[in-house]
Amino acid sequence: MRERVGATDPAAQRMRFHTQTAGSTLTAQQPLNNVVRTSYQALAAVLGGTQSLHTNAYDEALGLPTEASATVALRTQQILAFESGVTDTVDPLAGSYYVEALTDAVEREARGLINEIDALGGAVAAIEHGFQQGLIEEAAYQTAKQIESDHQVVVGVNRFETAAETSAPLLGMDPRLESGQVASLREVRSRRDQGAVDRTLSGVVATARTDGNLLYPMKDALAAGATVGEVSTAIAEVFGTYPS
Repeated sequence: MRERVGATDPAAQRMRFHTQTAGSTLTAQQPLNNVVRTSYQALAAVLGGTQSLHTNAYDEALGLPTEASATVALRTQQILAFESGVTDTVDPLAGSYYVEALTDAVEREARGLINEIDALGGAVAAIEHGFQQGLIEEAAYQTAKQIESDHQVVVGVNRFETAAETSAPLLGMDPRLESGQVASLREVRSRRDQGAVDRTLSGVVATARTDGNLLYPMKDALAAGATVGEVSTAIAEVFGTYPS
């Protein structure tokens, strides 16, 4: 951060990162197995030194998490933090040849990708070239091929399947919530200063057409009573929507 980016504040030079367990590994088949998957992934994150962690709920391959599944996800973190002892040591795996070798390999490949992005003209230019999206799609394709050909085992999907259907309780949404939210939105719009909203949204559009910082006009629009949807629509007026 100091040498490549030029950060001078010691706080900005720290390697701080957030980790989320892998939603792509969650399976709709035998969903309770996802509790185990998430637990091991969370443990790996803690062993890797993450400062912030999100654990997925076991039913997220089926829909939005229920209160019960979200609680299990939270308890997974709390068991790691207060029962496992894994947080008692700064770097429990320090000195492990296998882990250190993997770390070196990740660093080499990451630097290789950074060099490719630099050669394309930077992150924004690489996005415009479809570089990152292409890598993600290719990785997903190769993973799907490995699973379908049984070269990669996914318990409950292509190995150790059960004949009986296994499911989990799904989150049910009260239809009255929608009508209540619509009524609330109408009430907000009825008492806000529409002229101020229109002016600030125009400011969002105007700034989006320049290299200016969008956060300030977005903040002004929200403070005036514009909705997130209206601000998003104003930005899309300039940048369009994916994948158009």
